Amino acid sequence: MSRPAKALRDEDAACLISSMEQDATSEQIINAADGFWQQVELFLRTMLLPSRLNQVGAILLLLLVAHLLARALSPRLRVWLRHREGWPKWRLRLGLMIDRRLRLIMFTAMAWGAVLIMRQITWPSRSQVIAEAAAIATAVLAIAFLSRLIANALARRIAKWAAWIWAVLYLLDMSDNAARLLDSIALSVGGVRLSMLTVIQALAVITALIAGARLITAAVTRKLAESADLSPTMRVLVAKLLQITLFTLAIMIGLRAIGLDLTGLAVFSGAVGVGIGFGLQKVVSNLVSGVIILLDKSVKPGDVISLGDTFGWIDALGARYVSVVTRDGKEYLIPNEDLVTNQVVNWSHTNDFVRLDVHFGTSYRDDPHMVSKVAINAAMSVKRVLAQRTPVCWITGFGDSSVDYVLRFWISDAQGGLTNVRGQVYLALWDAFKEAGVSVPYPQREVRILADADSADVPKFIAGD
Repeated sequence: MSRPAKALRDEDAACLISSMEQDATSEQIINAADGFWQQVELFLRTMLLPSRLNQVGAILLLLLVAHLLARALSPRLRVWLRHREGWPKWRLRLGLMIDRRLRLIMFTAMAWGAVLIMRQITWPSRSQVIAEAAAIATAVLAIAFLSRLIANALARRIAKWAAWIWAVLYLLDMSDNAARLLDSIALSVGGVRLSMLTVIQALAVITALIAGARLITAAVTRKLAESADLSPTMRVLVAKLLQITLFTLAIMIGLRAIGLDLTGLAVFSGAVGVGIGFGLQKVVSNLVSGVIILLDKSVKPGDVISLGDTFGWIDALGARYVSVVTRDGKEYLIPNEDLVTNQVVNWSHTNDFVRLDVHFGTSYRDDPHMVSKVAINAAMSVKRVLAQRTPVCWITGFGDSSVDYVLRFWISDAQGGLTNVRGQVYLALWDAFKEAGVSVPYPQREVRILADADSADVPKFIAGD
């Protein structure tokens, strides 16, 4: 047989096998859907039985009673919460959550009470529907309260709906057929079969592990904040490294838990790393600069810095940027690379002491020794000026209209602002000079008016015509 004919036969065989696989997959999906729908149909038929309809009526009655009770108790609960002064925020939030779900809480409590009473006086089947409704309501309440642990609103909403659907299917004994239906919807890539069920399981496991990693990171961060042995930069560095490590482990463990082989991702991850290195140079540069900042301790939360026209104190160190808050309430997000490559003035790098200068001038008639003493005492009367570092006042020159001085003093709270403390010192100088009789001159010029010169003595090119 010739090679072209053999190649055609192989191609036909491959197409036939692929067509058979597609037919088998379609048949599997149809069978799974039929099985799931038959179970739903059976459940609906059983609900039409007289004993089940009576229980449905009892459930509706319990819902009505729960609504009336919640409507009567909710205003009293809100008033009681408003008078709980001094309570921590988590308790108040828990009280608000209870108030919002008071109807469901009342229904759940009454439904379980009715089930316990009915099982004592009649057959268990007479309260089966009420028990299922109570179990579903309990699951909905538990999911609503536990989902508050998820910080992101969109992720919390998705997690709640997914958990509610799974809880309802499980409590109604439909989870197996639903799982077979999701597992039948699959896509085969090479030797890997990726079904809808596998994807949902992977997302659920990874989400749960990431949520656990966030809780552990938050708890460790709080413990590190209470430690006085670690510097602020080391606390941030340890928290960031722990967060990255836990998130990486969460994703890897989640993928391994659903049976995915990670060895095949080695080449792909290497290619992605090279692509990130070239395509996201600025992002990677900021990330590396952030690690350098944390390691060399050049800046830390609480430091007062100046970078160009920006003056403020560092509020937080991020993975990509540094948050700097100014005195006027603006928050600048400065890339980490700028703090590494540009000149930064850190007013509180090694200590919190900052020296400020105030320039002024007095009349030549005032005694310079007396002016210096008055200026020093005036500066020390300002609260923010440090008394242990005594201010000094020196003559800097003899100007055209005044004797020029510089008053130097120290503060230890630069984050409180510089312009305001200078203004307070200037006001103190004004009051002290006014009381001591020291005058602050203004520029003076002497103007002499000369008599009209003889026109004959004026040059012709000046006298004109």
